[in-house]
Amino acid sequence: MPRLLCTLTMALLLPSILFAQNEKKPRFKPIPDQAREAITKAVPDTATAKPKKDRRVLVFSRCGGFVHQSIPFGNFAVQTLGDKTDAFSVDLADTYDVFTPENLAKYDCILLNNTTHMQFPDPAQLNAFLDFISKGKGLAGFHAASDNFGRHPEALAMVGGIFNGHPWGGGGTWAFKLDDPGHALNQAFGGKGFWHQDEIYQYKPESYVGPEKLRVLVSLDMSKNEVSDRIKDGPREVPVSWVRKAGDGRVFYTNFGHRAETFQNPVILKHMLDGIQYAIGDLEIDDAPTAKAPTTPVLAPEKK
Repeated sequence: MPRLLCTLTMALLLPSILFAQNEKKPRFKPIPDQAREAITKAVPDTATAKPKKDRRVLVFSRCGGFVHQSIPFGNFAVQTLGDKTDAFSVDLADTYDVFTPENLAKYDCILLNNTTHMQFPDPAQLNAFLDFISKGKGLAGFHAASDNFGRHPEALAMVGGIFNGHPWGGGGTWAFKLDDPGHALNQAFGGKGFWHQDEIYQYKPESYVGPEKLRVLVSLDMSKNEVSDRIKDGPREVPVSWVRKAGDGRVFYTNFGHRAETFQNPVILKHMLDGIQYAIGDLEIDDAPTAKAPTTPVLAPEKK
């Protein structure tokens, strides 16, 4: 074959070869055995609420944008939360074909584990997702679950906010206050503010629905210089965990979960488990918006 023809042929074939190689390349590295053991040990032995019936959670991890390497850790943690406490069973998915009324009828809660830039290709799938929640089921979200639905404002409003950067990067340890220290979903923290290493989002002002519609549970403690010095426009409220009613359904969201190590923290896992049980409908809590039920926050201790 003449050299020029050979070169042209290879140039045409190379994209297909690279595509095939990338298709075969796994998105995630296997979870180390040590991490699996740490997650299993950190999961509570029992659930806070006894399930009213057999429960089933659909854990969805589709990424149209940034792919968090903590996703398999989060998937394994939720599976272990369900298995160890008998609170629910788990199915994992990352393709939009699961969003049909017939399939979703099997579930009590959809959990978005670090999904990014979700955009339903078929309007019927969006409607199935929205109807599932508004008609009485649950939605839970970890970390990047608030980095979705740019084309679906109804779904975005249901979550409560959309990603607008993370001045508090994953390499830093940040202070957190309990906005509602006596709340059932904050019992994991023992009534105390705390420090934790994770990446924390701020939200676009026009997207964050605020305390008039959300029950804010945990937020950044802006009284600490290590936290407030990360932004130039002055201290403000940056919520981290919240709950809300959505029609007849329930939503729990926490921004924790960027780092794989977060899913090895027993306190955070307890907080997540309680939030999932609320979203499912087994844990009865006060989900009135913060503006209608103001509380006195508890700040984090001074950093040693």
